[in-house]
Amino acid sequence: MPAPLLHIETTPILPATADAVVIGGGIVGTFAAYYLARRGMRVALLEKGRIGAEQSSRNWGWCRQQNRDARELPVATASLALWDRLAAEIGEDAGFRRCGLLYLSNNEAEIEGWARWRDFAHGAGVTTCMLSPDEANEHGKATGQRWKGGVFSPSDGTADPSRAAPVVARGILKAGGSVHQMCAARGIETEAGRVSAVVTEAGTIRTGTVVLSAGAWASSFCRQLGIRFPQASVRSSILSLAPGPSGLPDALHTAEISVTRRGDGGHTLAISGRGSLDPTPQQLRFAREFVPMFARRWRSLAPGTLQAWRAGHETLARWRLDAPTPMERNRILDPSPNQRLIQETYRRACQLLPALQDVPVAASWAGYIDSTPDGVPAIGEVEGLPGFILAAGFSGHGFGIGPGAGHLIADLVTGAPPLVDPIPYRPERLDASAWGKVAEF
Repeated sequence: MPAPLLHIETTPILPATADAVVIGGGIVGTFAAYYLARRGMRVALLEKGRIGAEQSSRNWGWCRQQNRDARELPVATASLALWDRLAAEIGEDAGFRRCGLLYLSNNEAEIEGWARWRDFAHGAGVTTCMLSPDEANEHGKATGQRWKGGVFSPSDGTADPSRAAPVVARGILKAGGSVHQMCAARGIETEAGRVSAVVTEAGTIRTGTVVLSAGAWASSFCRQLGIRFPQASVRSSILSLAPGPSGLPDALHTAEISVTRRGDGGHTLAISGRGSLDPTPQQLRFAREFVPMFARRWRSLAPGTLQAWRAGHETLARWRLDAPTPMERNRILDPSPNQRLIQETYRRACQLLPALQDVPVAASWAGYIDSTPDGVPAIGEVEGLPGFILAAGFSGHGFGIGPGAGHLIADLVTGAPPLVDPIPYRPERLDASAWGKVAEF
């Protein structure tokens, strides 16, 4: 079943021209369009289904600096400040709060790794509190277990995945932009070697700037343009519990289970890193580049089903601009969760937090987390196609860093000083071999 999602209205008329068109109404696309609109640009946001309906509403809602890759830490820090200001800017709450994130462990090697990250992050101005056994036991008293140590990151927090992207989309409308749901972008047109228009199922928009933030669909869309973008997706399965006991940590991670308090008083449950690897034509095409990542994660990835192959988001096929595309045949990626994993997740949560044992499951769902070979997003203008900005491959981190990514995209489009150094995110870095590359801090 789909994850909970706030409904918003669609702009009724597609504009004939725009200063910029953003393709993809997930968290990154909505923030990109929002910051462009706030700078006075005539921006149109296109979404083939509903705003935020895919992975942007199917994640944990964590907005964190803790344990970020060194390349992502600056944009994560900047994003928290932008999350802080969002409600005042739009006049509507996206559920963001700096509740702090709690990590607990009985694995000394894991605790040592967190301490190394703390030392690194201290130099970047990030506060991370290592917890002694006594402190960890006090923070984790709801578990009733003894812990060797942990981490508390007080400045990190959570936002509401069911509200965030739709609320930002409303901000686009307030800033003078337009939002078009159930309107798939089929492709782009060029003149003199640069972007000149976006062809949609409802008509053509003349524009010199296109931002592609299409999530799991991005690579197959790039293929239509002759652009090679290595991307692969893993199906993650999550469940939510009905509102229940108070006094539990707002956001807790252990090796066994991660638990997040939702805005309605319920909890989201997931096992970090666990997922199903559904084969697709695109996955086979980029298999060599993703072998290092999948090899590191082989213990947490289970063989999947053919539902991703049938969904069409990782196709190698070419489509026409004057006929329905795979995006129109599958408006919202809504894969079936792995029921065995759902049951295991619930069992682990009840074992860790006994207060949850009598709380019923409210819903369960799955989503496709799109990744790059090095686990860092591609953000920037694509070489050889002026006016085409790629913003994809967020590797499960897009929700938390969405504000900073959107702001950076607006900076690149308008020529403003960039919020953070854009060089680590350049799409061209993925042209090199992925062998031996790992995310580091």
